[in-house]
Amino acid sequence: MFWNWGKMNKTVKELRKNQGFTAKQLADKVKVDTTDILKIDEMKLKDVPEPFKAKIKPYVTGEYTDKIPW
Repeated sequence: MFWNWGKMNKTVKELRKNQGFTAKQLADKVKVDTTDILKIDEMKLKDVPEPFKAKIKPYVTGEYTDKIPW
């Protein structure tokens, strides 16, 4: 998405903390192991391998809230 270009340079840890997720909560949302989240925690979002990036990007950027039926 065009408006998320600044978020790609932030670390996964910083982005998930901004959304209020712990590593375990994010791992439960994307259905991966907590240790996998901790391995990529210090990486910038743009450097995360593609399978993980596709899974975690909606949650750490806040796009998952767009699909909640209010």
